[in-house]
Amino acid sequence: MTTISSQTHAISVDPFTGEQIGHYPFDDAATQEASLQRAADGFKQWRTTSLAERSEHLVRLADTLEAGAEAFAQMIAREIGKPISQARGEVHKCVGLCRWYAEHGPAMLAPEATQIATARIEYRPLGPILAVMPWNFPVWQVLRGAVPALLAGNTYVLKHAPNVMGSAYLLLELFQRAGVPQGVFELLNVTPDGVTRAINDPRIAAVTLTGSVRAGMAIGAQAGAALKKCVLELGGSDPFIVLADADLDAAVKAAVIGRYQNTGQVCAAAKRMIVEESVVEAFTAKFVEATRALAVGNPLQDDTYIGPMARFDLRDELDGQVQASLAEGATLLLGGHKLEGVGNFYAPTVLGDVTRDMTAFQQELFGPVAAIISARDAEHAVELANDSEFGLAATIYTADLTLAERMTSALDTGGVFINGYCASDPRVAFGGVKKSGFGRELSHFGVREFTNVQTVWLDRN
Repeated sequence: MTTISSQTHAISVDPFTGEQIGHYPFDDAATQEASLQRAADGFKQWRTTSLAERSEHLVRLADTLEAGAEAFAQMIAREIGKPISQARGEVHKCVGLCRWYAEHGPAMLAPEATQIATARIEYRPLGPILAVMPWNFPVWQVLRGAVPALLAGNTYVLKHAPNVMGSAYLLLELFQRAGVPQGVFELLNVTPDGVTRAINDPRIAAVTLTGSVRAGMAIGAQAGAALKKCVLELGGSDPFIVLADADLDAAVKAAVIGRYQNTGQVCAAAKRMIVEESVVEAFTAKFVEATRALAVGNPLQDDTYIGPMARFDLRDELDGQVQASLAEGATLLLGGHKLEGVGNFYAPTVLGDVTRDMTAFQQELFGPVAAIISARDAEHAVELANDSEFGLAATIYTADLTLAERMTSALDTGGVFINGYCASDPRVAFGGVKKSGFGRELSHFGVREFTNVQTVWLDRN
């Protein structure tokens, strides 16, 4: 049997069975050149289409995606082990995204009057956008950036993660079936060298990446050297603050969902539970009980909530972080080990007595592991929350909304959720600060992020 090398192919492995389910040869120079040229040629035509026409394409995209939703969900579940109910939710969320931008997006790109009667602001497209995307939301992460960029008149060149190229090719097929013109959505299957060539190619106008801090630093440096605009959405170690007056049952329910959805493999997720000391014991007991009840198993079964982790190397890395935290003095309250047998499973884990000098506090835990930290009061909780290199999102649970508003203004994060867990929605902006990146996706910020904000003067004299 021929051995397929990861040096020559992007390889997709089912993390539940350990079986290889797809292999896709990396593009050679000629194939990459053809893709970039199609994107450049497509841009010349796409930018001249009206906003109404582009919106109609988004509606057809939504209809086509909805018709093929189950195939997409099955592919997501097989490629990364995401529980099928969550995979279906991801796909249908994308359907809503397309329809929302089709309806509301054109108004965001309309010419704007200024305080000068003879001057106005126009939003012009930049050109082909290179998008380097991650595996954990293989459809949503792509479309939440692509849809507003395409509506603005840009074309989109996707470089997806190598373990989800099955999803990537389904996306390419989706655009083709929906009748989107050739070159508007292109796919690159390339190594990091190919990404560098694309960034430096004069036909690429701007770059966006969702991924790790290390990847963001590399891509950001290359885009900066090429003088190209860059939007980065990177890691997170989101604080989930619970004050003494909070509804503990509601807080625990939200914390469990916020921590363990997608098997804990979410950048914007509750990772550090910062709980006021007078209720930390009660919160911890309820949280451990709720976590213990989560169904772990086959991601293709409807009742599964925790599936296998997407990559075997990431499970090893996560276990190393857990063991390091325990050696540093954290208390193991639940889990803390790989599950034996077939499948890349890690036991849902809760670490107690975590302090700010421990690995579980300082590093991002990208998997089903929660860290519980005690805070003296609200002010101390904010201090602990901000003591991180990340700044993606934060959650506050309290009955005192006035206090919550004051805390919000002191939190160094791109988003704050009061009495609700972190989520993304096309109606509001999404992004972070510090090492969680810069730039914004979604809402009118996302649709204008890759535009030339052009000032047009009429009769300057």
